[in-house]
Amino acid sequence: LRESILTAELKPGQTMVESSLADQFGVSRAPLREALQILNAEGLIELIPYHKTMVRRLTRNDIEELYSLRSTLEAFAIKRIIENVSPIDLEALDVCCAKMVDAAIANDPQLVSVFDHQFHDTLITLSNHNLLISTWNTVSQRVHQVLALRDMRRKDIEVMARSHIPIIDAIRSYDLPLATHLIEVHIATASDLIVDI
Repeated sequence: LRESILTAELKPGQTMVESSLADQFGVSRAPLREALQILNAEGLIELIPYHKTMVRRLTRNDIEELYSLRSTLEAFAIKRIIENVSPIDLEALDVCCAKMVDAAIANDPQLVSVFDHQFHDTLITLSNHNLLISTWNTVSQRVHQVLALRDMRRKDIEVMARSHIPIIDAIRSYDLPLATHLIEVHIATASDLIVDI
């Protein structure tokens, strides 16, 4: 269920019918209800007692908060990477980016989203800053969900996929102002695309 939400197979506001879900997963309602409680605690769904269960809606404010926090966290990660990481360590970002571009060329928005999320996870991990990684993990699921929703709606996924390359190049060149500017523009552009989710 979590994966269905994070990949936008189940979209914000979509009603989740317990009986249908139990049949779909071949489980009784007891474990399903436990799963729904966990997803509710994670903020991915809303349980409205005696009424309905639905995928949590994302408001404009949710998106603005998420993307402003992302911008701060990822800019800090880039600063740490430039200060502490050797160029060879950046190969993990190159690999994510190459896979993302290949998925975009194949016109597979869902796979683009997977590698897009992997790219940003890798960026945070390369910072080698445990508190930053922990903070990122708190918002990572919501980022994954929003990336999936965004990538499904974009018409220019190859352009978006390739927009990661200059970020890597700036990091590899130890150009902190440029790398920070590029990640901020990248994130701001993505947030502008998400309206009325």
